[in-house]
Parts: sequence; C-alpha cells; structure tokens
Amino acid sequence: MKKIAFFLLFVVLTSKICISQNYNLGLPFIRYYATNEYHGGIQNWSITQNKYGLIYIANNFGILEYDGTKWTIYGNKQGTKARHIAINDEGKIYVASQGDFGYLCPAKTGQLSYTSLADSLPKEYRDFDETWKVFIDNERVIFGTFKHIFIYTEDGKIDIIEPEYPPENIFFVNHQLYVNQLEIGLSSLHNHQITPLPFGNKLKDIKITSVLSLTGDNLWIATENDGIFTTNNNTITPWEGSLPIFKEASIKCAQRLRNGNFAIGTQNKGLFILSPQGELILHLNKGQGLNNRTVLCLYEDLQNNLWLGHNNGITYVELGMPFSYINEQVGLPGSGYVGFLDDDNLYLGTNNGLFYKNIQTQATEEKYKFIPNTEGQVYSIDKIKQHLMIGHHKGALTINDLQAKSISSIPGSWTFLPLKHHPDYVLEGYYKGLNLYKEENGLLTFQHKIKGFNESSRVMQQDKNGDIWMTHGYKGIYRLTLNEKLDSVKTVKFYGEENGLPSNLMINVFNINNRLIFTTTNQIYRYDEQNDRFVLDNFFSPYFKNEVITALAEDTFQNIYFLSPDEIGMLESKPTGGFALKKNIFNKLQDMLNDDLQNVNILSANQVLYAAKEGFILYDANKKNIPDHSFHTLIRSVKLTGDSTTLLFSGFFTQNGTITNHQPKSMIPKLDFNNNSIQLSYSAAYIDGLEGTKYKFWLENADKNWSEWTTKTEKEYTNLHEGTYTFHVQATNIYGKESEIAHYTFVVLPPWYRTTWAYLGYSVIIIMSLFSSFYLFDKKHKREKMAMSLTQEKELHRKDSEIETITKETADEIQRLKNENLQKEIENKNKELATSTMHLINKNGFISNIKSNLSGISKRSKNQEVKKELRKIITNIDKNISQDADWEHFSFHFDQVHGDFTNRLKQSYPNLSPQEMKLSAYLRLNLSTKEVAQLLNISVRGVEICRYRLRKKLELERSTNLQEFILKF
Repeated sequence: MKKIAFFLLFVVLTSKICISQNYNLGLPFIRYYATNEYHGGIQNWSITQNKYGLIYIANNFGILEYDGTKWTIYGNKQGTKARHIAINDEGKIYVASQGDFGYLCPAKTGQLSYTSLADSLPKEYRDFDETWKVFIDNERVIFGTFKHIFIYTEDGKIDIIEPEYPPENIFFVNHQLYVNQLEIGLSSLHNHQITPLPFGNKLKDIKITSVLSLTGDNLWIATENDGIFTTNNNTITPWEGSLPIFKEASIKCAQRLRNGNFAIGTQNKGLFILSPQGELILHLNKGQGLNNRTVLCLYEDLQNNLWLGHNNGITYVELGMPFSYINEQVGLPGSGYVGFLDDDNLYLGTNNGLFYKNIQTQATEEKYKFIPNTEGQVYSIDKIKQHLMIGHHKGALTINDLQAKSISSIPGSWTFLPLKHHPDYVLEGYYKGLNLYKEENGLLTFQHKIKGFNESSRVMQQDKNGDIWMTHGYKGIYRLTLNEKLDSVKTVKFYGEENGLPSNLMINVFNINNRLIFTTTNQIYRYDEQNDRFVLDNFFSPYFKNEVITALAEDTFQNIYFLSPDEIGMLESKPTGGFALKKNIFNKLQDMLNDDLQNVNILSANQVLYAAKEGFILYDANKKNIPDHSFHTLIRSVKLTGDSTTLLFSGFFTQNGTITNHQPKSMIPKLDFNNNSIQLSYSAAYIDGLEGTKYKFWLENADKNWSEWTTKTEKEYTNLHEGTYTFHVQATNIYGKESEIAHYTFVVLPPWYRTTWAYLGYSVIIIMSLFSSFYLFDKKHKREKMAMSLTQEKELHRKDSEIETITKETADEIQRLKNENLQKEIENKNKELATSTMHLINKNGFISNIKSNLSGISKRSKNQEVKKELRKIITNIDKNISQDADWEHFSFHFDQVHGDFTNRLKQSYPNLSPQEMKLSAYLRLNLSTKEVAQLLNISVRGVEICRYRLRKKLELERSTNLQEFILKF
C-alpha cells in the first residue's frame, strides 16, 4: 500500500511538473557580446560551427571566429560584408558576401586565407551586388544572389542558373533548394530548372524568411509579415502556433531545435521559442534577456545552446542547461533570499520585498509583481496549516489573496515553527528571542514573547520530544524546553565544543529524513541522546569530508541538495538504495549565489530554487544531466619569440585537403637554434561555462610532468636545447569533463657546431688528433727516452762532477786547513819575528844606551887609561851592533812569512844596497821611523835620507806612498 501511495503521489507530482515546465519562470543564462569584445561590425548575418567547436559568424567586417578564448576576424575582400557562411566536411568555410563569394582555407602556416570563386565567373555574370546565401550539398556548393544562382563543384566548374524572376530568398531543406520569387511564390530547383510548387502561388507577393523541414516532405514556412504556414500533401495552411504578434514583429529567421521546438528571430520583438504544437515557451526581448531586439540569424551549437546574431552584437543563450535566471529582467529586483511555491503562485523574497508570479498564466511576458506592504528584507516564507507566513525585517506577515498583513509589530522576524504537541500554536524566532502565535477562528494572532531566552533565533527545529533546538551562528547550540503554559522557557541547555562539537561557530540544524542533523565547520553531527553529546553522523560521512555545509534541503524523492562556501551539489537517491554525489552540474553557480544567508528551497519534485546575488536561479531536475558532448582542445597559434615575434602556426592543420586537429609530419617545423624560444596559445571551444575551463600542459623532452590545472591559455618556453619537442595540452570544462589531448611537435636544430656534419668534422679532427697525438707521443717517447739517456748521462756526469767537486772541495778543504795551519805558522813566525825584532830593537837600544853612557863617561874622565879602555869597549859594541848575524836570522824568518820578499825585491831591484833591503823589510813590518833608526843604528834623519834614496831606486812617483808600495809588493 505504501508503494502504491508513493506511486500515486509520484504521478500527481510528475503531472504537475510536466504542466509547469511549459511556462517561463525565469530566463536562461544569457551572455551578450558587444562589438568592442569581438572587434567586428555591428551586424551579424549567419552563424555556424565546425566539427571542433569553433564558432564562425558572417559579420559586416568579414568572418568572425570564436574559439572560447578570443575572437579573430578574417577578411574576404577589402570592404565587403559577409552575408552567409557554410562549412563542409573537410572544414573549408564557404562565404557569401557583398559583391563576391568564395571560401576560406588554411594557408601553409595554418592561417585562414580567402580565395574568391566569383572572380572565375564570365565577365557578364561577375557584376552582382550581393550573395545572400550559401549552402553545401555533398560535392556541390550553392550560392544565391538577387539575380542568379551559382552552383560550384569541387572540380572548379561553376554552373549558372538564371531564374525568370529575381530570387527574393533561397532555402536548402533535405537536399532540396527552394526559391522564393515574389512574382510566382515558392519554387524548387530540379535539374537546373526552377519549378513552381503546387502550393507555391499561395505565397505569391509574400516574402518568405525561413523554410524548415517537418515529417515526411512537409514544410514549415515562416514569412516576414504574413505569419507561419505548414504544408501537407501539397496543401498549405496557417500554422496553429503562428501568433498574431508575428505579423508586426517581422520574422527574420527561424530554426528547428534538436528537441523539436522552433526558435524564431524577429526584427523588433526579439526571440520566440515555441513548442512543436505552437505553445509559447520563451520570449526574449530587449530588456528581457536581450540587449538588442533585432535577431538576424540563429544557430544551435553542439551543446544545444542557441546563438543569436543581432543587428548590433551577438547573444549566447544556454537553452541546453537546466538553469534559468530570475532577476530584474523578469521584474525581480534585489538579492534573493527565499522562495516558496504555493499552488500556482511562486513567491520570492528579496532584500527589496516579496514578489510573486502565477506559473500557469499564458502571458509569458508577465513579470513578477510586488506585493504591497512588504518593502524591505524578507527572511523566510512558510506554509503552516493554511497560513502563508512571511519572516520580515519589519516583523511577521501573512499573505492572503496576494495581500500582506502584519500580525506582529515586533521587528526582526526570522522563521516560524509549528509546535508538534500544541497544533494550534506557532513559534517564531526573531532578533531577540522567541514569540508565540495562536490560530483562532482561522486567523493567526500574536500571543506573547517567550520569557527566559533572548538570543537571536534564526535557525531552529523541533525534535520528536517537542524540544526546540536553536543554533547560533557564532555561539553554539541551545536546547530549549517550553513550560506547559508556553509562556516561558522551562530549561535551557547549551552545547559547544565540550559536548563533542568541533567548534561553536557556523552550526546549523536541519530536518532531513525526519531526523535532526547539525552541520558544523567540518562535518555533520547528530545528537546522541543516551550520552547527551554530539557525534559524527555516519550517514553523511561517505559524502562530506571537512566541508562547511551551510544549507540542506530534501525533496519528495529523498534527494538532498546542499550548499557550502566552496561547493554546490546534491545527493541523488538511488532506486537501489544509497546516494550518488553530484556536484559538477552546479559548478557554474559557484560565484552567483547569495553569500549572506545561503538558502536552497525545494519548490516541487523537479524544481529547486537557489538564492542568488541577483535574484534567484531555478534548477530543473528534468534536465539535470550535463550534455555529454566531447570537446576539443586546439592549438591556436605558435610564435617564435626573441628580438622579434614570428608567427609559426595559426590554428589549422591540413592533410590531404582536410582540416584536422592532428599535426601531420609535413607540418612539423624545424627551427634554427637561434629561434629556440617559443610561445604557444591554446583554447577549448566549450562555450558553456567557459570562464571555468582549465588547462594543463606538458612539453615532452623539457618538462618533467604535467602542469597543474590553470586558466592560462598561453605558455612560453625559452632557450630550449636542440631536440624534438612535443607540446601536450588538455582542457577540463566547468563540469570536470576532460577533452582529448592536443599535440604540437617541433624540432629545434642544433647550432652549427653541434650538427651531424660538425660532429663528423669533430670525429675527423679527433681521429687526426689521436693519430697526431700517437705520432707525437711516440716521438715524444723517443725524445724522452733520448732525453732520459742524456739525463742519465748528465746525472752520471753530475755525479762525477759532484764527486770531483766533493774531491776538489775536500782538497780545497785540506788545502784550506793547510793554509790555516800555514797561516797559523806564519802568525806564529810573525809573532816570533816581531818578538825577535822587538828583542833586537831592545837589544840595540840597550846597547846604544850603554854606548852613550860609556861615551859620556869617557869624555868626563880625565884618566887616559880609563878613556882608552872605554874606547875599546865602545868599539866592541859598535862591532857587535854592525854584525849581520842577527839580520841573517831575521831575514830567513821574514822571507818565510812574507813570501820570499827580500829575494823578490832583490830580483826586481838588484841595485838596492843591504841597508836599503833592511829598510824595505822594516817598512813591510810597518815599523816606525824611530824603530827603524834603532835597528839600522842610524839617526832618524838618516832613516829619512835612506827612504828618499830607496824611493829613487824603486822609481816611485811622488804621489805613490812608499810604505803602501812595500806592503803590496
């Protein structure tokens, strides 16, 4: 029975979901590109996308290219406007433009280059004003002008179709070309012939702006000001979804979306999206999602999102995502705080008051309306019994018949809580504690303030026992028990860190799966009643690791939505039990949500409302799966850097005429060593959430590992060594899906001195050097051997010389010793000679004194006999003094000491007298004149005379000192 009841509830809720999904509660996420962003002209006439995700737009200034990171513009012919574009399977971009048509194809460096096809037309067909359309049909390319239709084939041939009446427009549907001619209506092209359709004349004088395919061969035809038609079996009828507004809106373009809906762009009413049955799903206009009301072209990209080309700018509409934006463009001003779906009215509370919208209204342009008397901050919306209660800064309010009524003058109403054991009473938490309300006669009335507790009570829940659990943002948890009269708090117990909580900060309480859980600064806790303390809640432990959960909400299918400062996600209930953690889909909301009082509201089983900085974001769970489209990371440019910048590669590889994302070997550049600094730019053409796209890269042969994920789209390498390098780059989108890896290989050539030829030369030089070295070594060895022999001989000679020197030194030493002995002998003899000389001098002096005394006595004596005897004695004395015995003895010793002086002097001067020889000897002894006089037994005057005579015989100059001459002789 429970399963049946649950199934019935599911059916009811689902039916409500299906109904509500057909109506617009908000706007899809929209991104507008102004001309100063894409750097092109204001008008954008056609949009398409290549197989790698790059967006191309026909613009007044040429062809715009958008790779998700930057815009690039390629010109066709100078000054001509591009009107339409188409891309074939090989990636060649065909362009219809003002006064020309042709194609863009990569040049040698990969940069798109334009080639005109119109220039090959015969001269008489070359002069036309506009080429408005281009279509690709297998091997054919069809260009349409206001005069002719040109069909170009790959062999270079151009067939020319000349309609009877000028084409107003052409369309290509299911490989069939349709021609709109005002004179005959709608025709088709068969075998180069234009044939009116059976119903074509019904569209005579009507300007057709779009032809789309329906089932079978049926067509969906939009006109500029005459509505929309469909065909069935060659009959044409107005489409039931054609709105009257289309006649004044002027339809400019239309496209069938992949989900079957129709997107219609108008001249002055913006964009319409209709269901296959013609129900209006979405209308975007200037001031309501769009910056420009004129839509010239439409394109649904690979991610099911819609691009709009405006008369001024470009808009990207995220139709493929499960989010819609409720903000001031739909009449909701201010930051969002709380939402509540009550029957068919959606109530939204912001800092500017309470607003509502009936979700069942057919008027899709109807904006959210303000409920009077709710100006200011709205904190909460609760449905208690039949009362819609509003927590407001001014105080508690109730809403009845879309009118606000104050039920309390006490300001600062946070939230409301029905009391389980007292069903007629409602507890209010406000700035300074708790208030009590009672339902009486179908009305809620204020009773009194609850005494005994004065803390601000914004977050609170009631447990099964009736106790109130209130959490304070920076104090902790309070457990309150009211008395029986409900007029005061019976008991208050505080729980903090000492009770098992990690901190007293950032604690919130929620009722999930009919039990209370408490979020903290790191994990989720529950209350252990038995031990009266808080413990980790094992149910949530597998899903949350140290996250600060700030909001939790559970829908009817037990899916749990959560918010934290860093993450947004849900625990999706599995049919088999347990939960699956999903976060990636919500990544793009991260910087958009209100960070004041974070809040998530469950509106219905499939709709979840997030309070945002600007209004609200509505999540549609029916579209919860991320579009699983693969995407590509592209190498966009490669430049050589240094003293100047040289473009090496620009965006496209080509192989066998086909554009590819893989670098052919023929496009691997070889760089001179002086160009070994390189800059690479890259991008992933994943437009959805492109601000969150991140990249990692690795230069093989240079980097050790992959880099960390980064938002950088450029990488530069400098001073690379020679070698082969491959740059790898990979992207991950905002949903965590990774792209395939893009590669770019290049070769840095070695400098000339490290080339193969150089190394060959080095080898030759080395071999020659080795040979020379061996030769020189051998020669050196021989020389060294010879030198060694010489050295040995020299050493032997040296030894001999040393021996000889030692012998000589020994002999010299012996001679020196002998000389010393001789010198000592000479000195001794000199001493003896000096002693002998002094003795002789003394003797002669003594004798002379005696002689003098005797002579004096003889002269004084008067005795002749005495005188006679005395004369004899004097005579003997004279004989004794004059004898040469003493001289002979003196001369012998003197010559021994003075090197045979007397003999040498005699030989040199043979005419010297004995007296002069003695004088010379005495002068050699350096005796004084007086001493010499005594030795010679002459007077001092006689000595002077002898010296004079000696100088003459020696023939001395007057300037020569006689004694010095004698000493040196």
